[in-house]
Amino acid sequence: MNLEFSGEVWFWKGPAPSHIVTVPEQECGALEATSAFVSYGWGMIPVTAQIGGTGWTTSLFPKDGRYIVPVKAWVPKAEGLEVGDMVTVPSDPSMSDQPANCQTPTRSVTLICALGWRT
Repeated sequence: MNLEFSGEVWFWKGPAPSHIVTVPEQECGALEATSAFVSYGWGMIPVTAQIGGTGWTTSLFPKDGRYIVPVKAWVPKAEGLEVGDMVTVPSDPSMSDQPANCQTPTRSVTLICALGWRT
């Protein structure tokens, strides 16, 4: 399953501080339906993500009726990301770094997110 969406990078100041991207509400229905088949508990969905040339594994977390994508601490440093940057999650990994539908308040990077972990 591949999704395409844009979201702003924000910072979670909780017990495990992290940069986060929130999945838009219209995409969350498909994720919720899929979670029953791929979740390892609490609705969390394992994914392989990539921004630019930097990839990592993480899990989408359900939060307030939507899902959030945690971005590992070293990824913003490696890719020059800052809070407020808009990222686009394309359905096709071959899409350019700045798709035509990307809204860019500061600048844009591409986040590729595929359900499931690759080993």
